[in-house]
Amino acid sequence: MKKTTLIGPFKQVIPMSGLSLKGAISDSQLRIFEDAGILVANGKIQEIGNFEDLSKRPNNIEIQELKGNHTCLPGLIDSHTHICFGGSRANDYAMRNAGMSYLEIAKAGGGIWDTVTQTRKATQEELIKRTTKLANRHLKSGVTTIEVKSGYGLSIDEELKMLRAIAATNANVSADLISTCLAAHMLPKDYEGNQTEYLAEISEKLFPILKDENLTNRIDAFIEESAFSAEQIAPYFQKAKALGFDITVHADQFSTSGSKVAIDFQAISADHLEASTQKEVDLLASSNVIATALPGASIGLGCDFTPARKILDAGGALAIASDHNPGSAPMGDLLTQAAILGTFEKLSNAEVLAGITFRAAAALNLKDRGQIAKGFNADFIGFHTDNYQEILYNQGNFKPCMVWKNGELVFDKHKH
Repeated sequence: MKKTTLIGPFKQVIPMSGLSLKGAISDSQLRIFEDAGILVANGKIQEIGNFEDLSKRPNNIEIQELKGNHTCLPGLIDSHTHICFGGSRANDYAMRNAGMSYLEIAKAGGGIWDTVTQTRKATQEELIKRTTKLANRHLKSGVTTIEVKSGYGLSIDEELKMLRAIAATNANVSADLISTCLAAHMLPKDYEGNQTEYLAEISEKLFPILKDENLTNRIDAFIEESAFSAEQIAPYFQKAKALGFDITVHADQFSTSGSKVAIDFQAISADHLEASTQKEVDLLASSNVIATALPGASIGLGCDFTPARKILDAGGALAIASDHNPGSAPMGDLLTQAAILGTFEKLSNAEVLAGITFRAAAALNLKDRGQIAKGFNADFIGFHTDNYQEILYNQGNFKPCMVWKNGELVFDKHKH
């Protein structure tokens, strides 16, 4: 007989269910369960209802009773991070804030290539240790699913080292790590050919190994003047699609062309979009591509935010992710960044929460999480409050006190 656990009572449960994937959402559309309990069995949600009523069920239910007022949300989903890396880029940050340009920093030995150099020096075990530490930090902040990219190896062997480190970390942490191959991050400085030759080599030699070892089902590329053009990336994505990989794109960060590539190749998501104009916004909104805002990069670089309000008003699907990386987005705090984006882009609480729950799940092509609903993974988080509005009101300074993953309590602030 399967063990059924009743968890609660929660003063409020915000299930994030019954909401549209695309377009604007008002707070009045949020369903709120009061004095509720969540029934869990085999890591899945069975039912949400009145705690007292559920506790009186005659069948064999184990009760995990909570003291005090708590509000419950689905586990947060960070759909774009780079938390597997070596070294630090604190010097970049200081130079950038002192007025140096991206190119000047790169010439001074900084930039992505600096992290590539330091990641290549790191052993697989060192990468596992760093990624584990950061994944656990995300978990304590309520993030139960974390996308993690390679892209600091930029050779067959070094990309494999990163993706194997991510896989090994995933086996040993409570959060789920969703890996993505970003071998097309930039042309490696030590590569003797051009962009086209590099992409051909990666797609011919690395892609089959990714399939054989089941290291990822996602291929990403940075489409930008400093990385790869729309024309250069087309054969690469064609090969990826032919092998059955999902596509995602670093798009429109500094210049626009990436979002159109994302649409043309039916990418799951187009991420960044800080440079997107109304033209790109409208194209994305009329497609099935999830637009992912990365406020951490805007805060880290001191540049404009993704036009999130325009994307929603045009009818687009908006996810929000941290872009946690050592260069442009070192903060790595999803809840803080989402709250700040909401302030600057005038997003409703419902839109912000959708962006870091079920819409973020869609950006990873995951259909089993992001909502507290029957049949979904029992990933949810509890906050010490009787009013869900307090969560974003505190702009990231109010963290969850409890985190459940697949129905198991994996973090309890009271015991740490």
